[in-house]
Amino acid sequence: MKNRLISFLIIVLALSSCKKEKTSWNTEWGAPLAYDTLSLKNFYNDSTIVSNDGITLDFNLSRTILNLGINDLVEIPDTIISQTTSPIINLNNVTPGTNFINQTEEHDLNLDGIQLKKVIISSGTIKVKVFNPIGTKAFYTVQIPGATKNGVLFEETYTVDGGTQTNPGTTQETIDLSGYTIDLSGINQLSYNKLQSKLIIKSDPDGPAVSVSTLNVFKFDAEISGIKIDYARGYFGNQIISDTSNLNIDFLNNVVSGAIDLPNTSLSFEIENGAKISMRGKLTLAENTNSQGNTIALNSSNIGTDLIVSPATGTWNSLNPSNQSLQLNSGNSNIEQYLENLGSNNRIGYSLQLNPWGNLSGGNDEIFPNSRIKVKLKSQMPLTIGSDGLTLRDTFNIDIANDLSKSHIHSGVFTLNATNAFPMSCQPILYLMDENNFILHTIVGSSQISSSLFGSFDSNDGLYKKKSNVEFIIDEGAAMDLSKIKKVIVETEFNTPVPNNSNNQPQSIPFGAFLAINLKLKLNTKIVL
Repeated sequence: MKNRLISFLIIVLALSSCKKEKTSWNTEWGAPLAYDTLSLKNFYNDSTIVSNDGITLDFNLSRTILNLGINDLVEIPDTIISQTTSPIINLNNVTPGTNFINQTEEHDLNLDGIQLKKVIISSGTIKVKVFNPIGTKAFYTVQIPGATKNGVLFEETYTVDGGTQTNPGTTQETIDLSGYTIDLSGINQLSYNKLQSKLIIKSDPDGPAVSVSTLNVFKFDAEISGIKIDYARGYFGNQIISDTSNLNIDFLNNVVSGAIDLPNTSLSFEIENGAKISMRGKLTLAENTNSQGNTIALNSSNIGTDLIVSPATGTWNSLNPSNQSLQLNSGNSNIEQYLENLGSNNRIGYSLQLNPWGNLSGGNDEIFPNSRIKVKLKSQMPLTIGSDGLTLRDTFNIDIANDLSKSHIHSGVFTLNATNAFPMSCQPILYLMDENNFILHTIVGSSQISSSLFGSFDSNDGLYKKKSNVEFIIDEGAAMDLSKIKKVIVETEFNTPVPNNSNNQPQSIPFGAFLAINLKLKLNTKIVL
């Protein structure tokens, strides 16, 4: 719309000549600027506005403020495990093809209080590098006892060229660990966080006999990185998850004054536990701040009260999360005052603790691929709004040249034709500002856009509708300042009046409600030749 208006003005203002004496006359120009229909249909069935049986609309404030999965709760850090060994006696003339090293070791994983017995890996790699200090080729077999994929043990065999103790022969390979199940209970099956490795070294079956000294150090390094898991069994510690989340509703930043009256409603704080872990949690804070800087805290004796959440039940595809919730309503809190503050910036504080009573399961807690731990706010109510002077404001930039010594605009009028199917009236105002945000002119619409309740019922779509005409007069004073005007503030004050009643009353927003507008511009110009 803005581009069409500017193009039109450029054509008008381009009319000039080189005569020594200027001739001038007044003309009147008119042009349509915009046709549009404003409705809520683009928002139906999203997370905020939902249809209620196709008749009215509901306002859904439900939000998930925490959503954790297995890899948020269990992190296996990048780890390098090394295994070194030497013969306990000198071995002379070792027959080709003879195993002369066969050793298993355990390696501790540092998991900060988490005690894992078993994991299934979804992604990650292991880079294995082996070192051969003897002068002939050798065969290295590296195993991870307890690590299997499709029932097959993790095992890789490497042929390593000969070398010396100071400059050993080496080879390396990176292996994908996706899909491996790893038993971390150790050699005796009674521990946790124990990763095993086994090294078997054999002399070259096709090589010469070889002598091996106790001074020879045989080694392999395994660099494990990027591990993500699908499943874990063990004890997941007493982790405390505590945070304050910021929820922003940007549209409400445009509300500059006024109030709304919402019907009785409630808000539910809910913890969903999809892991087989005992848990407790609580809501610690809820407050919002509106565009005027007014902050309202949600007050209730139930805030700060512990909720005990049982472990999930079932397993794998039959997993059933457990839930616990806290209900806040007008009987036990100031929930209506809280919501009617129209806070665009919301702060929600919460705290969760895993296994608050310790390791009651004996290390048999489980987290599955589809396990989620969630904290939710839930509130759904009819979109029934009572508005008393609710004022919205928005600002946009303009730049119009209007040279008064040449052909220029000296007055005009915006005409807005509207068909309103919302049960709310609207009083529009324009503020014209310079580059320093100083208001040069204020233009009040000639009338309101009337509420649909003052119109007639249309049986074709089942909606009440009301037509209105509003004019915004651009007088000569405003026209003379057009070149100074760099910003326009559009301010609208909404109310929900009811016919034959002087008070504003809450009204349900019907499904399919719309505001159709037809905006026209008429300019009076002075042509100077």
